[in-house]
Amino acid sequence: MKKILQKNEGVLRKKAREIKVSEIRTLKIKKVLKEMSTALEGQGDGVAIAAPQIGYSLRIFIVSGRIFEKDFVTNKQERFTEEQPEENIKEIKEKPKNLVFINPKISKLSRKKEWMPEGCLSVRPLYGKTFRSIKATVTAYDEDGKKFERGGSGLLAQIFQHETDHLDGILFIDHAKDIKEEKIPNEKN
Repeated sequence: MKKILQKNEGVLRKKAREIKVSEIRTLKIKKVLKEMSTALEGQGDGVAIAAPQIGYSLRIFIVSGRIFEKDFVTNKQERFTEEQPEENIKEIKEKPKNLVFINPKISKLSRKKEWMPEGCLSVRPLYGKTFRSIKATVTAYDEDGKKFERGGSGLLAQIFQHETDHLDGILFIDHAKDIKEEKIPNEKN
């Protein structure tokens, strides 16, 4: 499994390169996506991961399908104090699929913003509060090279903003307040 890089690694501070649409379905990109998914699944508290976090300066992020499970939201209430909007929660029997965003661009952000608790797999064990829009829309390509648009609110909107920051070489600690160390819940390492 690929190691998740920490804040001092140079690749985390570089603007990641876009992927040509013709490259999306290549074995190279499939390998990167697989490594990203494996690294994300290996973290008990991870909700998303960007390619630079495992050493690839590519404009890709993955959102864990588990954020759409009702139990996930209930179990995370102590960390994510904002209720997850009902439109983002699905009660399903099978494991929800991870969402892949290639060359993502935020196309809309709500004017309304809130201070939200935030952490990062690459900034262990720091947590803080960030001022984020409560709704966001992203345009991107999926793993099959199909363009799509996805909106979200609450935690999903926060993830969109956090991960696109990663792709521009920005870490949440660059603009967070009340940063402190916290114990990592359910760490699987």
